[in-house]
Amino acid sequence: VNDIVMMVRLRYLLLASYSLPIACSFLQSAPVRHQNTDHFKLFAGNILDQLFKEEPTFTYPKVTPPPDFVAPEPQPLTLTSSTDKGEFATASAALALRLATGAFVLGWKIDTINAPLLNEEGKEQYSLKLGPIRLRDSSSVLDEALRPEKMLVLNDNESSPSCKRVREMMNLLDLTFECRPCFGFGENGECSVPSLYDPNVDQTILGDVDIIEALLQRYGPPESTFDRKALWPTTFQQFALLTSQLSITLRGSPGATQQPNARSDNEKMQILELWGYESSPFVRPVKEKLSSLGLPHRIVSCSRGSRNRDIMVEKTGRFQVPYLVDANTGVEMYEGAEIVKYLEAVYTAKD
Repeated sequence: VNDIVMMVRLRYLLLASYSLPIACSFLQSAPVRHQNTDHFKLFAGNILDQLFKEEPTFTYPKVTPPPDFVAPEPQPLTLTSSTDKGEFATASAALALRLATGAFVLGWKIDTINAPLLNEEGKEQYSLKLGPIRLRDSSSVLDEALRPEKMLVLNDNESSPSCKRVREMMNLLDLTFECRPCFGFGENGECSVPSLYDPNVDQTILGDVDIIEALLQRYGPPESTFDRKALWPTTFQQFALLTSQLSITLRGSPGATQQPNARSDNEKMQILELWGYESSPFVRPVKEKLSSLGLPHRIVSCSRGSRNRDIMVEKTGRFQVPYLVDANTGVEMYEGAEIVKYLEAVYTAKD
């Protein structure tokens, strides 16, 4: 980007080197008609000053992986020795309370139980291996849904049941979005949760009801292609808020306030990327830790039937969630319990 800016400035300098002397010469030869030659020279000098003025640059805080860090070997759908069995149990209970909402995309369907390893383009594709079965699934309706070109930004509090409803709807619609953890409940859009900024229409929307409706209208499939009753665990507000609050309480209300020993500059970090979905008991502790530390993070929805599962296989050669990409350290890793330990080691203040 800096090279491009410099090229543009050089072009303007070249143009100015030809045009400004000619203009000054013309003004000096016509003193009667132009009394403001000095003003013009001052104006021309200001143009050059603006062209070559140094722009302030933003520098992200510096962090490094823990000493001797090695990313763990992926072990899909396995409770490893690092897994907190109690946490896994409460996360599984929370999934059951919410009826696994968001675990499947809207319009989920099974395509085949005998999926080939490669797609028609010769690239690896996702399938769930169950013995001799290779199950491949997708959505019957989301191919017709508009995808946002610019990233949706959600002001989020992990322990807010209203925010949880919005995150589940994002998963149902297979949307990638940025989460900005908020720990205060202000009266304006900047601090209120949930609030969603959609840069595609330059609009901020407040409140879970209006956000969910806006997401369905803009990024959902045509109304004629699905039955809204299929969304009742999320759109039936009283049920959704009650069961969401119960599941949050069961988890100990993580992220309601920022972790006391979180680094003070965490909110200025580059955005971390988490592949997963709201209801996964493997993903849940990682999402909670990112929020508790006040780290901005991008959620790449990977519910069953999501097209992002193919993207991950193409990117990494496998599918497993949670999968964390940390632009601040260059670390990419699987295994939820190990990710939580990594985040704790990197993004907390040291005594």
